Amino acid sequence: MSRESEERTEPDELPDYAERVLAVAERIPPGRVMTYGDVAEWLAEELDPQAPPVPGGGARGVGGPRQVGRVMALYGSAVPWWRVVRADGALLPGHERRALAQYRAEGTPLREAARARPAPDAERADGPGAARRGAGRGRGAARSGGALPRLDMRRARWDGNPPSSGDRA
Repeated sequence: MSRESEERTEPDELPDYAERVLAVAERIPPGRVMTYGDVAEWLAEELDPQAPPVPGGGARGVGGPRQVGRVMALYGSAVPWWRVVRADGALLPGHERRALAQYRAEGTPLREAARARPAPDAERADGPGAARRGAGRGRGAARSGGALPRLDMRRARWDGNPPSSGDRA
C-alpha cells in the first residue's frame, strides 16, 4: 500500500459546478432532453437571472457547453446522462445504442434516419473509382446496415418549465 493511498481515505469531493450540472440533468423529465448549452444557460440564469446571456458561457464561474460536456463525461453516469445531448440531435458517439434504448423506453421523440438512396451507377461503391474513393472504409462502413435516428429536437427539447397536463414529449 502506498503512502498516498493511506492518506486518501475520503473520495474526492464533487466540484460545486459538477454538482449543479448533475442536478439539472436529474430534473429533466423522461422523454425530454436539454442540450449542453441549455444546461450552461440554465446554470448562468440560476446565478443571476438579470444578467444578459454571455456567448459561450464562462462568466462568473459558470461554464459553457464544453464544460457541461466535460462534467457529463466525468460524472454523468450517476444521472440520466442520455437526456443531456448535442444541439444537432445526434446520438452521443460511442453510446448510441444504450442511449437509443433509453429514448425508446421513455418515448423521446426521434427522427428516424432516412434510407440511403442508391447512387447512380458511376457513383456506386463498387463502381469506377471505388478504390480511389475509399469505399467500404471509414465511419459510414460501420453503419452500412442502416443509419441511426437522431433526436427530434423541436419536440424533445425541454425548456426547464414543469410539464403542463397536456404536454407530451
